[in-house]
Amino acid sequence: MIAIIDYGMGNLHSVSKAVERLGYEAVVTADPQTILEADGAILPGVGAFGDAMQNLRNTGLDEVTRFYAASGKPMLGICLGMQLLFSESEEYGQHEGLKLLPGAVIRFNGDFKIPHMGWNKLSFLQSESPLFNGLDEGHVYFVHSFHAKPEQSSDLLAVTDYNGPVTAIVGRGQVFGMQFHPEKSGDLGMALLGNFLALTRSAESQQRTAQ
Repeated sequence: MIAIIDYGMGNLHSVSKAVERLGYEAVVTADPQTILEADGAILPGVGAFGDAMQNLRNTGLDEVTRFYAASGKPMLGICLGMQLLFSESEEYGQHEGLKLLPGAVIRFNGDFKIPHMGWNKLSFLQSESPLFNGLDEGHVYFVHSFHAKPEQSSDLLAVTDYNGPVTAIVGRGQVFGMQFHPEKSGDLGMALLGNFLALTRSAESQQRTAQ
């Protein structure tokens, strides 16, 4: 079962339907026990970083999310959900994030169109990542005005080019993030989501073996 964490901000329905289309059970939930017992967790998000973190803190889901990440089971942040994995953001002030990945979320700055909106090609930096199993580089759909700057290059799995390299996919251990919405990014987006979900079956199998 895949828990889609409901903290009041995010395309919960579209993510849930995409997970189900790929053959997995999905539940949209804010219940800590349900989240912690899930085989995989997805942290979606649309909106402002500060509001999202405030909602997570008000519901206690910030600590639940950190605890889940520490469990070693697969977790995926999508769009704003990916940005929340980082230490901090400068969106409408300075805000602390979940601090699962060191780095900051900053605004695009330059003489070009903001937000970054449209189909852009991914460049895989770490082809050995399980997210890229059987996949070729291709285009996915972005809509964002802020972008993440990881402190450690090992956390950066894929970039796209928008007036310079832009963080597209991050990962450390079993914690992953995608700046784009995979469920709205055609065949490649769904394949990337499918590869993440496949990791949850491995986690479920390991859990049963341990029992």
